[in-house]
Amino acid sequence: MPVQSTMKALLAETPNSPLRIADIAKSSPGEGQVLVRIKASGVNPLDLKIRAGNAVHARHPLPAILGIDMAGIVEEIGTGVSGFRRGDAVYGMTGGVGGIQGSLAEFAAIDAALLAPKPQNLSMREAAALPLISITAWEGLVDRAGVKAGQKVLVLGGGGVGHIVAQIAKAAGTEVYVVDGASKADYLAGLGATPIDRDVETVETYVARHTGGKGFDLVYDTVGGQGLDTAFRAVSRFGHVVSCLGWGSHALAPLSFKAATYSGVFTLLPLLTGEGRAHHGQIMREMTKLVEAGKVMPKLDRRRFALADADEAHRLIESRQADGKLVVEID
Repeated sequence: MPVQSTMKALLAETPNSPLRIADIAKSSPGEGQVLVRIKASGVNPLDLKIRAGNAVHARHPLPAILGIDMAGIVEEIGTGVSGFRRGDAVYGMTGGVGGIQGSLAEFAAIDAALLAPKPQNLSMREAAALPLISITAWEGLVDRAGVKAGQKVLVLGGGGVGHIVAQIAKAAGTEVYVVDGASKADYLAGLGATPIDRDVETVETYVARHTGGKGFDLVYDTVGGQGLDTAFRAVSRFGHVVSCLGWGSHALAPLSFKAATYSGVFTLLPLLTGEGRAHHGQIMREMTKLVEAGKVMPKLDRRRFALADADEAHRLIESRQADGKLVVEID
């Protein structure tokens, strides 16, 4: 059988232009890499910002192949790689920033340090929804804040990152509270969290109701902007605030007067710098354990997308019509 020398990939060529399927040279694994046949590519809001030319921090100039998350099958092992074999099902946050090929393609040569075995109880589609949001959640909760059993954890925003934060925090033995709209209340309660209606309760009201006015031990802001200011007001004395969108200007007095601390999370750093990639792979291995133990499960939008439908998936995210993570399946 002849060796396949080209692959189909989805190209973002100029800002906000339609994505185009093209036949390009097939990737080959280099030192420390494995070649993966991609089965599913997770869609993230950052993809839209890169596509629009509004994400300088992602360092992914156009034309480019987008797609940060992936799940697939190992096809070929590069030199210096151990721990993976041909045919292994893997997943990870592997490209789509820093000039590294993204996952909207049939194949990708991927740094093996970024990969982990796919959870056996998840489909490729489900697994591809997890990497970016899981690593972002883990870095904030575990690496920065050192979440502990018995703490009261407040999550601002129950969406992509937030619903994983809630599940990891619950698995760690904490009391979890999530602030979001009323439409998400039943889902969040089903995760074992206490939902708080952002349109009904002020931060002072729910701090008083759920903590007796003391504040929450750990607050994870996934909203940014005024969300981070809210987090500073909601945290307890000597507590800890984490944000994955803490990019604005904020008054630190509410935090400082409580002797509380703050950490930012910038999940792209290992892809951009090469530093810490093995830790990302290890986080994904920990997520595999949690998923297989039934403690974490991604929420997916019921709609399905092929490579040719990626534009529609982007449109749904841009118009805020997605009800859970969107994933493009690649056959």
